[in-house]
Amino acid sequence: MGRIGLALATALLAAGLAARGEAGEQYVDGSGFAVSGYDTVAYFDLAQAPPGGAQPAAVPGRSEITATYNGARFAFSSTANRDRFLADPARYAPQFDGHCALGVAMEGKVPGNPQLWRIVDGRLYLNIVPRAVELWEADIPANISRAEGNWPALEPAPAAADAVPGLPAGTAPQPK
Repeated sequence: MGRIGLALATALLAAGLAARGEAGEQYVDGSGFAVSGYDTVAYFDLAQAPPGGAQPAAVPGRSEITATYNGARFAFSSTANRDRFLADPARYAPQFDGHCALGVAMEGKVPGNPQLWRIVDGRLYLNIVPRAVELWEADIPANISRAEGNWPALEPAPAAADAVPGLPAGTAPQPK
């Protein structure tokens, strides 16, 4: 493959990853962890409520069980979950680098709240506040489509710097 072909392949790969919400700077809050220190693998083991219903609480990670992905440190509740993450981090990392899915659909980068989550087609999405969840869940397919369309332009911008509204500090990760 020539230099131009390699450059084109690299650009297409980067665009594809960005469109799927897997590339870029993760949102990391004051905890110093992606997803505010909650275990991203544990979401996939929780019984998900139907849209409009309250989701089960996110599972706090442990500060001594971690892995680094996409430039951020993720915490896990068990070594088994960390190992599952390391085997396929793109599967378990939140979409849009942990930013609010509705915010991305509305062309912005705001924090994702680990307690306001939904898994759709095997992908983890976070939202910022309960009202954002209501709006997002009113038409999940259209909102995902809009967010995926907006993400390539938003992805290069710095990650959100704000704290997650209403998320008590120090709840995750749990100390040793």
